[in-house]
Formats: sequence, structure tokens, C-alpha cells
Amino acid sequence: MTGSRSMRANRPAALQPRVKVWLEADGRYAFGFGICEMLEAVGRCGAIKQAAGELGKSYRYVWGRIKEAEETLGRQLVETQIGGKDAQRSRLTPAAERLVTEFSALRQAMKDLLRREFARRFVGR
Repeated sequence: MTGSRSMRANRPAALQPRVKVWLEADGRYAFGFGICEMLEAVGRCGAIKQAAGELGKSYRYVWGRIKEAEETLGRQLVETQIGGKDAQRSRLTPAAERLVTEFSALRQAMKDLLRREFARRFVGR
């Protein structure tokens, strides 16, 4: 064994709980943290291109993921305006705003529950 491996073997690993939350429709992935982040960025930036740049993703990738989510959910998430001088060419639909808000709250509640349960079951044992 190497020096660092033997040290790890003598000391218990620090456990960290993790949980992933996503929504499905008819057994298919519909919405999760990645799409939620993309929609939040579109809401902040007012344009898919700027949102993609902010996230370090390509326009095509972000647009494609949003369209996939819209198809799976059966509702429009982003309204776009073609052309014009206005920098705000894309905006979230009311349905998307609710979805982002409620999904974010659900994800936070799950993380809080996980933290409490982990502390109750593992900390100090």
C-alpha cells in the first residue's frame, strides 16, 4: 500500500449525504436542476444566447434542452421575440416561473430533510 492509502485505511472516511431530485412525466425525465438553472439564466438575461454564455453552454444545447422539456411537459416554457432592438428577446412563461419556483423549493426542502436525517442517523455514531 502507498502511504496515503494506508492513512485513509486507518481513518474512517467522512460521509456526506447527497440527493438528486428530478421530475418525470409518463416515466420520462421532464425537469431537473440543469433545466431549472437554464430557465433561471434566461429569466435573468432575457435572451437564450446570453443565458447559454453565462452557463458556459452552447446556444444550441440550451435551446435543445428547453425544447425537450417543453415537449415532455406539454407546455411552453420560454416565449421568444424575433428581431427588434430590445435586448430582452426571451422571457419565461408564467408556467415556467411557477415550475422554477416550486422545483427550487422542493429541491431545498429535500436537501434540508436529508441534512436533518443524516445528522440524526450518522453524526456522532
